[in-house]
Amino acid sequence: MNNGLQDRFLSAVSALTGCAVARDIPHVGLAVSGGPDSVALLLLAERSLPGKISAATVDHGLRPDAASEADYVAKLCAARGISHQILRPSNPIAGNLQSAARKARYALLHQWADERRLDWIATAHHADDQLETVLMRLARGSGVSGLSGIRKKNGRIIRPLLQFTKAELIDICAAAGVRAIADPSNDNADFDRVRMRQWLASGGHPLDPIAAVNSAAALAEAAAALDWMAANLAGERMTRTGDAIIIDPADLPAELARRLIVAAAVSLSPGYRPRGPAVSRLHAKLLAGEKAMIGDILCAGGKLWRFRLAPPRQKR
Repeated sequence: MNNGLQDRFLSAVSALTGCAVARDIPHVGLAVSGGPDSVALLLLAERSLPGKISAATVDHGLRPDAASEADYVAKLCAARGISHQILRPSNPIAGNLQSAARKARYALLHQWADERRLDWIATAHHADDQLETVLMRLARGSGVSGLSGIRKKNGRIIRPLLQFTKAELIDICAAAGVRAIADPSNDNADFDRVRMRQWLASGGHPLDPIAAVNSAAALAEAAAALDWMAANLAGERMTRTGDAIIIDPADLPAELARRLIVAAAVSLSPGYRPRGPAVSRLHAKLLAGEKAMIGDILCAGGKLWRFRLAPPRQKR
């Protein structure tokens, strides 16, 4: 393996874990599905963090071949002396399959990390994934936070491959003589991401994955700055009176006003996170002095904006 690739990986893990010295990096969990991205993650970590990694594979039970693919990863890890565990959800995946599978996957990985007392879980998201994500969100009209794309760090989840391209990861597997698994769902054009991936693969565009990663990182920093400003403004512009939250929106830039709306909604209904388009629509109505609802929260515009939970509906 190219030492430069190894150095880049180790530098990314060091930065994400806050460990300036490689030997201080704690034991890291790896999410390995068996595809070329996660197999390259495994190979890089094996070389860069010997004795400091464990791996897990989530079998959602959605495809007949999933069990054998998980077994393949288990054998790959066993041959390298790497601890590995296959994780399966206790309940079948239902509803929006991609969303439900993602939720189940992260829940299982966090439970596994808790049991093994792992501080970090590394996933194999890479630069091409970031480019796809940014373009998909751009197509949906996302704002600053949405265009931040895939975060390099989210809680204990770290993504040390965001500065690696898909082609580099495929080359890492090939150079090691390791076969990776092709997931047929990655070719299913029913999914938005697959259609975007196919369009990008068709060529004829000037878009660069690493440039997209850098732009998304800049937007993530801008979003963090806006969050910081909104948190400071909340102390001045948000007050709680009885069961209501009052916001004084006077002369606030629109983006900061929208973030205070979200803060009020989250405060009244913990766990609820209103989506950007709904917040923008509500913002426009409040500016016009109108009444509206977002989630289960009643909102009233005017000089001061008032938010309170709607009373529970009476059963008939």
